[in-house]
Amino acid sequence: MTKMMRAARMYECGKPMELENLPVPSIRPTEVLVRVKACGIVPNLHNILTNWTTWFPHLPLPKLPAIFGLDPTGVVEEVGEQVYDFKPGDRVYVNPARHCGSCRACRAGNTTGCSAYTFNGYFGFTARSPQMFEHYPYGGLCEYMPAPQYSLVKLPDNMSFETAARLGYLGTAYRALKKANVGPGSTVLINGISGTLGLGAVALALAMGARKILGTARNEALFQRVKDLAAPGRIEIHNLGNGSIAQWTKEVTHGEGVDVVIDALGPGATFEPLVDALRSLHRSGHLVNIGAVAGDVPLDLHWIMDNDINVSGSAWFTTGQGQEMADMVESGVLDLSFFEHNVFPLEQVNQAISGIENRNGGFSNYVIAP
Repeated sequence: MTKMMRAARMYECGKPMELENLPVPSIRPTEVLVRVKACGIVPNLHNILTNWTTWFPHLPLPKLPAIFGLDPTGVVEEVGEQVYDFKPGDRVYVNPARHCGSCRACRAGNTTGCSAYTFNGYFGFTARSPQMFEHYPYGGLCEYMPAPQYSLVKLPDNMSFETAARLGYLGTAYRALKKANVGPGSTVLINGISGTLGLGAVALALAMGARKILGTARNEALFQRVKDLAAPGRIEIHNLGNGSIAQWTKEVTHGEGVDVVIDALGPGATFEPLVDALRSLHRSGHLVNIGAVAGDVPLDLHWIMDNDINVSGSAWFTTGQGQEMADMVESGVLDLSFFEHNVFPLEQVNQAISGIENRNGGFSNYVIAP
C-alpha cells in the first residue's frame, strides 16, 4: 500500500492553499527523506503568494499547483545508497538553495553563483529555475520531503526545530557579516535593526565579537528589547524619522563612522535610509544590502571611489555557513533564546500566513509544524 502524507498546495496566486493527501515521495541515491517537524513562514510569504508575478515577473515561481515552504527542519527518515554522512534519526535543517553542480560557478565552488540557482519551495533566480523546480517539487509545507545531502545542516540537541526554522533569515545576515569581515573590533550599523533580518544580524554580530552595534528602526516599543540583547551601551538605536542617520552615527562614534552597514530594509522601503547610512562609513567601509530595497538607488560613485567604499549585495548562505551557525548555537556563542515561537499546525497554514503581519518585529518566529 502506498504511504500517504498531508501537504499544503497552492493552485493560484492570491488564493488560499489547499490541504491534500499525496504519496510520500521517493528519494534518489544522493538524497535523504526528511520527516518535517517545523517549517518557517517568512514575513513576506503572503506577498510572494499574492503579488510575485506582478512585482517580480523575471523571478520564476514553481509551476502550480506547488508545495511551498522555505525553511524546513526535521528528522532523517531514510537515506539514499550514495549518502555518506547522514543516517536515519539525524536532526537536520534543509537549506533550500538548490544548485546544479555542473556549471562553471558550481565547479569553482561558488554554488550561490549557479546559473540555475533556485530556492526550493519559494522562487527562482534564473531562466533555468523552472527546470530545477521540476527536479525539486517539494517545499517544507508537507509531512515528508526529499533533500539532497549537500543541503543538510546537522542540528545540535540544544537547538529546537522551531529555532532552526529561522536559519534562512539568520544565514542571510551571517553571510553578509562574513562578506564584510565583521569580527572583534568592528563597528556595525544595521538599517532595520528590529526586523526579522535585522535582529538576526544583531545576534550574529554579537556572537562574532562586534565591538559596537548601531541600528535604525521605527518601532520604538522594541528599542529597549533589542538593546537588552547585549551589555549596556553596546547597542544604540536611532529612530528613522528623527533626522540624518549619518549625522547621528558620527556623533555616537565621535566622528569615526562605522566599519560596516548592513541594510536590512525590505522592498517596501524607500532608498533614502540606505543612501544616508552609506555616508556613515569611514574610509574603506563596506555596505551590504540584504533587505532588497527595490528600484533605482542614486549613488555618488565619485565619493565611493575616493573613499575606497565597498557596496555589495548578498544572497542567502551556503550549507557550510548554516553548519557554522548551528555549531555556534551548540557551543553557546550564539544565543537565540529571544525568539517567540508562534507554532501552527499544517491545517492552519493560511491563518498563519495571513496573520504574520501582526508579528512582534523580529522577535516573533512563525512556524508550521506538519
